[in-house]
Amino acid sequence: MALGKYSRVDGRKSSSSYCSTVTVVVFVALCLVGVWMMTSSSVVPVQNSDVSMENKNEVKTPVIESNAENNNDARIDESSKPAVEDNGPRDEGQQKQFEDSQGDLPEDATKVDNNASTNQVEKNDKPEGQKTTMRISSKNKVDGEPQVENKESESGETKANNSDDKEKKSEENSVKTDGEKGEAQVVEKEENKKDEKTDQGPIEKKDNPPEVFPSGAQSELLNESTVQNGSFSTQATESKNAKDVQGASQPQNQNTYSWKLCNTTAGPDYIPCLDNLEAIMKLRTTKHYEHRERHCPDNPPTCLVPLPEGYRRSIEWPTSREKIWYRNVPHSKLAEVKGHQNWVKVSGDYLTFPGGGTQFKHGALHYIDFIQQSVPEVAWGKRSRVVLDVGCGVASFGGFLFDRDVLTMSLAPKDEHEAQVQFALERGIPAISAVMGTKRLPYPGRVFDVVHCARCRVPWHIEGGKLLLELNRLLRPGGFFVWSATPIYQKLPEDVEIWEAMKKLTQAMCWEVISITKDRVNGVGIAVYRKTTSNECYEQRSTNDPPLCKDSDDPNAAWNVPLQSCMHKVPAASERGSQWPEQWPARVGKPPYWLTNSEVGVYGKPAPEDVVADYEHWKRVVSNSYLNGLGINWSTVRNVMDMRAVYGGLAAALRELNVWVMNIVSIDAPDTLPIIYERGLFGIYHDWCESFSTYPRSYDLLHADHLFSKIKKKCNFMALVAEVDRILRPEGKIIVRDKVEIISELRRIFQIHAVGSPHDLL
Repeated sequence: MALGKYSRVDGRKSSSSYCSTVTVVVFVALCLVGVWMMTSSSVVPVQNSDVSMENKNEVKTPVIESNAENNNDARIDESSKPAVEDNGPRDEGQQKQFEDSQGDLPEDATKVDNNASTNQVEKNDKPEGQKTTMRISSKNKVDGEPQVENKESESGETKANNSDDKEKKSEENSVKTDGEKGEAQVVEKEENKKDEKTDQGPIEKKDNPPEVFPSGAQSELLNESTVQNGSFSTQATESKNAKDVQGASQPQNQNTYSWKLCNTTAGPDYIPCLDNLEAIMKLRTTKHYEHRERHCPDNPPTCLVPLPEGYRRSIEWPTSREKIWYRNVPHSKLAEVKGHQNWVKVSGDYLTFPGGGTQFKHGALHYIDFIQQSVPEVAWGKRSRVVLDVGCGVASFGGFLFDRDVLTMSLAPKDEHEAQVQFALERGIPAISAVMGTKRLPYPGRVFDVVHCARCRVPWHIEGGKLLLELNRLLRPGGFFVWSATPIYQKLPEDVEIWEAMKKLTQAMCWEVISITKDRVNGVGIAVYRKTTSNECYEQRSTNDPPLCKDSDDPNAAWNVPLQSCMHKVPAASERGSQWPEQWPARVGKPPYWLTNSEVGVYGKPAPEDVVADYEHWKRVVSNSYLNGLGINWSTVRNVMDMRAVYGGLAAALRELNVWVMNIVSIDAPDTLPIIYERGLFGIYHDWCESFSTYPRSYDLLHADHLFSKIKKKCNFMALVAEVDRILRPEGKIIVRDKVEIISELRRIFQIHAVGSPHDLL
């Protein structure tokens, strides 16, 4: 009993001590757990990421991200919303909620791949040629959030359930974003109206949906893996990757993108390569108009050019040929200086263009018809289709040549004739800012049917005729030089001196005088010369002056090539330039006579077949998709640029519309620009690592076919984005066809531009 008693007392003491010990241990354990939880919190996102990888609609890893775009873009209603989680099977009704409304999507593009989870990595490893079209719509931001329509479509090849028997289609995403200036999917800049959100319904599948890409063998035209130089040389060698690529690896976090307004003395008229005052101030001389030539900054600008105050949506063609909004190009100096010659006048809120010029005060059409009456062989719109107008003024000559089915490349410097090229572009007339100075113009040799100069203020006769010899390079054998200037009809000492010098020079160049007439309505004289079609005259000259160029001097080399005081020989039979092209419009649809089956085209076919296949492809794309499938109101489109043209197929396919297309052939691409001219179209060489020689707000529609992916490997990606924003008009659009990852990145960039910019830029 005693033992029991003492045992009980000891038990109480032991129990109390035990409780205290347990309490301390529990407290310490809780502290340790708390510390462990705090120090291990960084592991949680990894755990969540692992879980989310099982979700095919919400992915975190970069490898699968592009597949998320492939599988889900066609089902996203608004890009600003997060991805919809898919934690289990969905019934048909739930699935339709995230499908696109019917449009230009093929039937298969709306199908859900039940094996998306297991095939994500496989799908991400796509062939290089897979295409995506980005349609960007850009507006002045008033209120509301940007919206994106993502549409997937297939390339036209049959998609089979059995992958062993048939190949998968290439995919095409058509993305439309509403926001501020600079969005890049088809960029649509809208003025003076609020963003309206689109209520997008479920997809209704069509039996015969429009196709963005051709089916069958034609789809290989767009397979970038098959593109090659073929038998064509390049305007410049491929860029070496030694350049420090500023945009090669843009951060994925869209919050890192920021946009600022350009702070320059040129303000809303900023042309980076022509307004580089730092470079211009360092020039040793400006005797040969060096200060009017291109001087691009070492680091291309990534800022945004502001709108002029009071900017309004451009007036549509053809009304724009006669009048434009004054506030869009608020410059009145030219009206004060040239108003009496009917160049341009200020009339209330408008700038009006009576259609006159220094040499045709009573209208361009009379002047144009008078030239043909003097020289019937000119045959506007038939034999003569592509014209170069040097010193174009406000480009009324080229503007009214449209009435004669003639395409005119109007050219003038950015000089004291304030905004003359800007007036032309705002009117809907093709023009570029350039000068005949120390370098060749950026066109291939022997491509223009007619070259025109009406008091263009170019001293053709000086320094051995170096500038006139540049026209000789550009003019086709048998082509005409139309010169209207005071030395032809005035007898002042200076005029007589110039006329005598021109007579001597043109004879030495073997140019034949076809006509010297006086237009009594305008009171001016016009001289028309024709370039020789054979080398016989050159060989019979008593002196080799001007000299013939060396055989090694390529007449097509034109990018930053110094002018040469020499003449190239007329090509031998069967070579380009030895024959006149077929009359317009027959020439647009046929391969040039000088292409042979032994030459390999850009897409790997024999060159003549390559040109035809490219034309058929773009006719199909334009007809089945661009005209109806992208929501473009073509009545508002006038100025178009194909930023990466090959054979000019897009321009040829659009020729029935009331538009003109500036075809750009990159200097490191196959030199196909001569083919474009031979077809009765026109274009220019350019390097998209630099800014284009045009004013801001010049184009209604830009077309970029695999341009961004190439620039990303070569130079500053973001500078090209800013350049697109600069040259695109408010309410304008850009169609981007490229790889899915490029489309995704551009969408992120333009979304941030839309919601992040503090200014109403569009």
